[in-house]
Amino acid sequence: MADKSLDARHLNCPLPILKATKALKEVAVGGTLEVLATDPGSAGDFEAFCRVGRHEMLEESQTDGVFRFLIRRGR
Repeated sequence: MADKSLDARHLNCPLPILKATKALKEVAVGGTLEVLATDPGSAGDFEAFCRVGRHEMLEESQTDGVFRFLIRRGR
């Protein structure tokens, strides 16, 4: 279970990333954030987000057009 969840469904880029950035600030380093998104570009966006922010993508899945990301907060 994630420490915090973010429902970013029905939001287009860059809003899911911007909201995730804000939500991760509320999670302790090493904690996890679950993000739900429907933007088709979100998979690539969140991979880059984790790489640049030095976060770890723990899980990534898609079901019925909903992408789910579980991200561990870095630094």
